[in-house]
Amino acid sequence: MTELLFPLGGRRAWAVWATAVLTYLVTVLHRGSMSVAGLQAAERFHISASALASFTVVQLTVYAAMQVPVGILLDRYGSKRLLLAASGLLFVAQSAFSLVDSYPAALAARAILGVGDALVFISVLRVVMSWFPALRQPVMSQATGMLGGLGAIMSTVPMAAAFHAFGWTPTFAGASVLSLAAGLLVLFLIKDTPYDEPLKRPKMPLGEVRRNLRQAWQEPGTRLGLWTHFTTSFSGSTFGLLWGYPFLVQGQGVAPTTAAAMLIVPVLAGLCYGPLVGRYAARFPFYRSWIVLAVVAGSVLMWTVVLLWPGRAPMPVLLLLIVVQAAGGPGSMLGLDYARTFNPATRFGAANGMVNTGGFIATLICIGMVGVLLDASSGGAPQAIGDFKFALAFQYVLWAIGTRQIIKYRRRARGNLARYNPEAYQALLANRIVPLEAETAR
Repeated sequence: MTELLFPLGGRRAWAVWATAVLTYLVTVLHRGSMSVAGLQAAERFHISASALASFTVVQLTVYAAMQVPVGILLDRYGSKRLLLAASGLLFVAQSAFSLVDSYPAALAARAILGVGDALVFISVLRVVMSWFPALRQPVMSQATGMLGGLGAIMSTVPMAAAFHAFGWTPTFAGASVLSLAAGLLVLFLIKDTPYDEPLKRPKMPLGEVRRNLRQAWQEPGTRLGLWTHFTTSFSGSTFGLLWGYPFLVQGQGVAPTTAAAMLIVPVLAGLCYGPLVGRYAARFPFYRSWIVLAVVAGSVLMWTVVLLWPGRAPMPVLLLLIVVQAAGGPGSMLGLDYARTFNPATRFGAANGMVNTGGFIATLICIGMVGVLLDASSGGAPQAIGDFKFALAFQYVLWAIGTRQIIKYRRRARGNLARYNPEAYQALLANRIVPLEAETAR
């Protein structure tokens, strides 16, 4: 029988969580480091818009492909080892990216960065699940996403200023050192659980791993989470990771320094949305899907206004677009909330990995297609506002697909829970969540 060495939600829990969040913050900085470097990268590597998009597409493709394997590794080795590995990989990737001057080598560096990035987020969520009581986990998960999002601020104005003052190599090399510092903190401060259990879990037979993955995927609640993550987050991620800066500077005629500052706005708005979404989700878990659909509707509405605006949109409209779109980050966290609601603890790693692929698959599709459509529309000439409007209209395809799937799997997830776990379903109707036991879960 395991013994609780540290109280759930106590001072040690906060120290462990803060270290994990710092690691995530640094990771988000690396993930978004191309947000203000796109124009410099195109000049440095002599590439087109679609080739520029491939940096982020490759990075996110690797990230998405790694999520399920990472979930399995997380269940096997725990958060600490994965966060240490991530810190090393991110240091290598950004150091290499700072030095290479060929397009293929730069792509390889971004692929390595995608591997390191993939190890972090669900490892940090496991820290939340292990160190805090169940009733506080939705709010702590939202806080994790919000504070990690501060890395997006560091990847905008500070990175833009560093590019201007120091150039390409010192900026990316300096950013890489932050991962080494985070890795040292992980080594000395993080413990996987507050219990006296060993770090190394018993090795799961391959057949059991396959069964775990199959059961997680067959659970409609997991797919509800995946499509929630898919539909809510891709628009803001596409804007923040690559195309927002060129859209504002080349398309809308915004000054580069102003455009870089505007990319901070979604993070600040997310700091306001996060607590509200987390509190609502914890209090009314049965109605979480209404938040999700409202978030999607808000993004659709504001992009429609901007894309239909004659010529360039005024600054207040652009700022309102950014603020409304920022709700997608906290909204996407509800997808991971669904994974926890509809799966037993033994499948959290696999289910979270599957859910977390959703938004990144949608983002890499959107980023890639916007690049292709920009090249097709401009014909090799400098992109104008009409080219950006044409390319960014592709978002409606993904919104339509994702919304349909959310409605479909919301119905199936509730029906499945009512059929196989009536007690848990009745609790959910009463806006309470009952953790599922492995033996009672389908």
